[in-house]
Amino acid sequence: MNGYFRLVNQEGKTLLRLFPPTGAGKPLDVNDVVEYLTMKDYACDLPTLKRAVDGAQEAEQEIVVGNETRFPERECYNLTVSPDRMQAYAKFYAASVGAEDMTEEEMLRDLGHRGIKCGILTDAVHDFFIRREYCKEILVAQGKDPVQGKHAYIEYKFNTDKKAKPTLNEDGSVDFFHLNILNHCNKGDVLAILHPEEPGEAGENIFGDRIQPAEVRKETLKYGHNIDLSEDRTVLTAQVDGHVELVEGTVFVSDELVVENVDNSTGNIDYDGNVQINGNVATNFQVKAKGDVMVKGVVEGAQIEAGGNIIIARGMNGMGKGVLKAEGNIVSKFLENATAQAQGYVTSESILHSKVTAGSEVNVDGRRGFITGGKVSATGSINVKTLGSEMGADTIVEVGADPGLKERITQLQKQIGEDTKTLQSVQPILVSIKQKLAKGAKLSPEQVQYVQSMAAVNQQKTEAIAAANKELEELQKQVGNPSEAVVRVKGEVYPGTRICIGDVSMMVQKNAHYCRFVRERGDVKMAPF
Repeated sequence: MNGYFRLVNQEGKTLLRLFPPTGAGKPLDVNDVVEYLTMKDYACDLPTLKRAVDGAQEAEQEIVVGNETRFPERECYNLTVSPDRMQAYAKFYAASVGAEDMTEEEMLRDLGHRGIKCGILTDAVHDFFIRREYCKEILVAQGKDPVQGKHAYIEYKFNTDKKAKPTLNEDGSVDFFHLNILNHCNKGDVLAILHPEEPGEAGENIFGDRIQPAEVRKETLKYGHNIDLSEDRTVLTAQVDGHVELVEGTVFVSDELVVENVDNSTGNIDYDGNVQINGNVATNFQVKAKGDVMVKGVVEGAQIEAGGNIIIARGMNGMGKGVLKAEGNIVSKFLENATAQAQGYVTSESILHSKVTAGSEVNVDGRRGFITGGKVSATGSINVKTLGSEMGADTIVEVGADPGLKERITQLQKQIGEDTKTLQSVQPILVSIKQKLAKGAKLSPEQVQYVQSMAAVNQQKTEAIAAANKELEELQKQVGNPSEAVVRVKGEVYPGTRICIGDVSMMVQKNAHYCRFVRERGDVKMAPF
């Protein structure tokens, strides 16, 4: 039993008797005594009280706390309610010697008067009155916590990762039969399952106030053509064989357009879904698809645009005029004399005299793995086996900024230069005319019209330059953080190759092997791989 105390009321004075703990009980806390005496309006000398409490750890103590006749104090308790109003703790104090004890019914009735009407732990209260233990906090009421519900969620039965990459063979070449990019589906395939939300259960605090659980998020299945929705609106299944993808939360299934070749027999192709070409794409033809474009043969000097990925199993010789544009990724066995732009990554076994830009990374580190001539740009990284050539072909690799962003910067700089030249030709004319007018010269109607047109040009170009400079300033801020950008060379890099990271660059002066190029302290540095 914990140490405790009780008052002894006598004629003309009041004593405080302190009892030591027994067994594994805790010693008396002086704060409990001070709290009780303050509550009952008894004064005491604090140093004397502390000495008595310390002594009461071993033996019973007694001190005077009043020099007047007082009525005895009944057994009582102090109630503490937690800040969240979910728990109530009672700490009981013994009655004065000879005074009455509180009853269990009285205690429960008092809790009700204090407004506590829910979660009262009657067993804990009953236990106290069976075996009284003072100066100990007892949990007498416990509120009910709300049961939180579960958000609804959608389980997609196909790969929704737009960054999935093709499989590499052991020799480093790309396995065009296992690209991990296209999501084929068959008629009747389950595409998505909606797991509905589970509402929670309200709780209540010890005063009976309801506590609502957090709101749960609801979901609905969004889908396009060629898809069936179950009667309970929780399952999507494919109506046709085709290709499934998730675009901004909506599931689409598109049939594939399959042709043998794109040439005079087909003409240009413009298709809403995916296009599969079992053969080749001939020079000067165009293929446009809102989905993916898969070419199992070669692409010559043609143009291919895809809302998804472009895959060319046998590569592309652009002949200086071939263009690939993909909102997803580009995978081609080789790229030669071509222009390729991907918002995702570009993967190839070799890039020769081409202009290649990628929103994330360029990987040319397969079995052949070389970049020779041209310009290759990526926002994140370029990974290559051999960079440049012994013949010194002009080769530029660039990382650390969105290629599209840098192209826009170039456009703005060119626009500002052209508009500035126009202003330089217009403003002297306006100044001259203003001087003539100040001297009293009069203008003919034709001259007035000419002056007005020059003034309009001056205002238009001035505003255009200001807007372009503002946009240029914002874009240049985005260019200046290439800390994650890197060029990795797993084989050899040749002299004459230019490495650009963000807005700084370096020209490779001598052969180097198995290295990487990073930006450190405002310069491009070569570092160990």
